[in-house]
Amino acid sequence: MTPRRPFLVSLSALAALATLTATAGFSTAAHAQAAWPSKPVRIVVPFPAAGTTDILARALAPELQRVFGQPFVIENKPGAGGNLGSAEVAKAAPDGHTLLMGTVGTHAINPSLYPKMPYDHVKDFVPITLVAGVPNVLVVNPANAQKYGINSVQDLAGVARANPGRLNVASSGNGTSTWRPSSSSP
Repeated sequence: MTPRRPFLVSLSALAALATLTATAGFSTAAHAQAAWPSKPVRIVVPFPAAGTTDILARALAPELQRVFGQPFVIENKPGAGGNLGSAEVAKAAPDGHTLLMGTVGTHAINPSLYPKMPYDHVKDFVPITLVAGVPNVLVVNPANAQKYGINSVQDLAGVARANPGRLNVASSGNGTSTWRPSSSSP
């Protein structure tokens, strides 16, 4: 599978599920509920714009709008490894018009990392669907790889241990899948 294929398969499955739900007549007279959504839907991305979670939400929103006939508006609410935006959604009215693009960070890492969470990752959310599986990739500047003789993760770890504080690494922050526990570890 190409890297885009799992995402496109997930997006297609979600659109099909949305179409099925919208057209299969799941709401009956016994339920006496208004059709969902009855107003624009907020999709809160608990990370900055242009990251993977934001890109996925922005790709998904137009398809959901097409299927459901209501705007799906992306709102970025970054901070605390996704905790700030997640907490906002947890406290939103439980009417289905505020959704969260949750991640492994917001629902698996953070509850283990932070002693006091602003939300209950199990009780405050109802999962809808898996949107995408996103692998992490470790890359090294080719010039640095050649300079330091880095050809593997083990080589990189050895160079980092031998040169504390001399290598830089990018991270999305605490509680994210690219988080590193301390500055002394590779």
